[in-house]
Amino acid sequence: MKIVVSELEEKERLDKYLSTHTEYSRNKIEQMIEEGLILVDRKLERSSFKIENGMEIDLPDDYESSTDLVGENIDIEILYEDDYLMVVNKPSGMVVHPGAGNANHTLVNAILGHTKSLSKINGEFRPGIVHRIDKDTSGVLLIAKTDKVHEILSDGFKNKTIKRVYVALLKGEVPSSSATIDAPIGRDKHDRKKMCVTKENSKEAVSHMKVLKRFKGYTLVEFRLETGRTHQIRVHAKYIGYPVYNDPVYTNDKTTPFGQFLHAKSLEFTHPITHENMYFESELPDEFNDFLNTLEETK
Repeated sequence: MKIVVSELEEKERLDKYLSTHTEYSRNKIEQMIEEGLILVDRKLERSSFKIENGMEIDLPDDYESSTDLVGENIDIEILYEDDYLMVVNKPSGMVVHPGAGNANHTLVNAILGHTKSLSKINGEFRPGIVHRIDKDTSGVLLIAKTDKVHEILSDGFKNKTIKRVYVALLKGEVPSSSATIDAPIGRDKHDRKKMCVTKENSKEAVSHMKVLKRFKGYTLVEFRLETGRTHQIRVHAKYIGYPVYNDPVYTNDKTTPFGQFLHAKSLEFTHPITHENMYFESELPDEFNDFLNTLEETK
């Protein structure tokens, strides 16, 4: 099916436009976009991409969702839970929600195996998901149980009132003790699966880095994020010349299945209902710690 955009009075989100100009629901549109089945002027774009008059959109004539979202009996470490939200410790290697190539065994499937009380704002394939971390990034993740709480938490991320701290092992010995990386991030025009620092079609991205410990050939650092762009830490680390160790996407090195040494260490926020200050922290994964111990031995 081909649609030529016309009669728009102003730019409009891709997913919203297609949900009103096709028989597909917005959830189905979002899944097709994630599966790479929708092209705008022969390019893959995100759901939030703003379309204009004259653009050509290609999408399937017939589409049946390949994902039957069900709860699964998967162990997941729950750091906190009440009637409004959950805080979980995501293991490295687990995809957050179903998408192209990952129909099951995701964090969402695990959470649905525990509770059906999840917000619906992000659609049927991302219930409760307020923010995401990459498949091979481990650590603290916040889950909303109601739409009201989801909206409040989303505003917290947007307004930078929710504090996130990550720990990463970088390749190379970073000379300065701290740095602020203020470099806009957009999709890599040569590889749509990657992000890069660019001025074209990009968004503000700010990361604050502090050195925790130096090893021979490596540096253990802490990142505090002001913004939450896709792959932000991994892209900024590569941009300054010290990529995250064992990153299969942003280094040319051979890597192990464990993936990048990046861990969402802590999360601090004000509870949207009780207004209590909430703080949660998780320990580094065993493989991360074990490798640090080998570095200690060779110092």
